[in-house]
Amino acid sequence: MGIVEPRFLPPASEVIAALITDFGLTAFWVAVGETMLAWAIGLVMAIVLAVVLGFIIGSSMFLRKFTNSTVEFLRPIPSVALIPLAVLLFGVKIESTLMLVVYASFWQVFIQVLYGVADVDNVAMQTAKSYGLGTMARVRHVVFPTALPYLMTGIRLAASVALILAITAELVIGSPGLGREIALAQSGGAISGMYALVLATGLIGVVINLVMRFIERKTLSWHSSIRSEVIV
Repeated sequence: MGIVEPRFLPPASEVIAALITDFGLTAFWVAVGETMLAWAIGLVMAIVLAVVLGFIIGSSMFLRKFTNSTVEFLRPIPSVALIPLAVLLFGVKIESTLMLVVYASFWQVFIQVLYGVADVDNVAMQTAKSYGLGTMARVRHVVFPTALPYLMTGIRLAASVALILAITAELVIGSPGLGREIALAQSGGAISGMYALVLATGLIGVVINLVMRFIERKTLSWHSSIRSEVIV
C-alpha cells in the first residue's frame, strides 16, 4: 500500500520471489540443515533429561519439595540471558546454540512430566501394589500412561521453543544457521532476502507444529481427548 518505505518493508511479491529464489540455493538448504540439526539435537537432549528427572523427582514427595525452590528459581530465567555464558564457554559454535535450546526446552517437558506424575490416581497405584507389581512395573503400567498426555504436550511446546531459541542463538551469537543468514542479509542491506528468510523460519515452525500434532494424535489415539477430537 506504500504506507511504509519499500526499502524497510518490501512488497510481499518481492519477499515471496526472494524466498522462491532461496529454495534453489544450496547455501539456503545448508543453513536450514544447520538450524534443524541444532533444533533436533537440543530437543532430544532436553526431552531425555526432562523425562528422567521428571519421573524421578515427581515420584518422590520429598524430592518434589526439596527441589521446588530451585525449580521455581531457575525456570523463569530467560534463555537469552545465558547467551554471554554460552559464548564464553563455547564461542560461536553449535554448542552455544544447543546450550540455549536445551535449557529452554527442558522446562517445557520437565514441568509437564511433574504434573503428569502427580496426577496418577492413588487408588490405581495402591491397586497395582496390592497385585504385587514392582516399582518399574507400576511406572510402566500406571504412572507412564497417566503422564504420557502431559509429556506429549510438553514435547509439542518444547519443539516450538527449541526452534525459537535455535534461530535466536544463531541471530545473536552468529552460530551457523538461518539466524545468522538473517543477520547477514540485514547487515548487507538485502531487506527482501532478510524477510524471505524470516518467512522461511515461520514456515518451518508451522511444519514442526503440524508434525508434532500428528505424532501426538497417533501416540494418544487411545486417550479420551484425542478420541473426542476425532468424533467431532
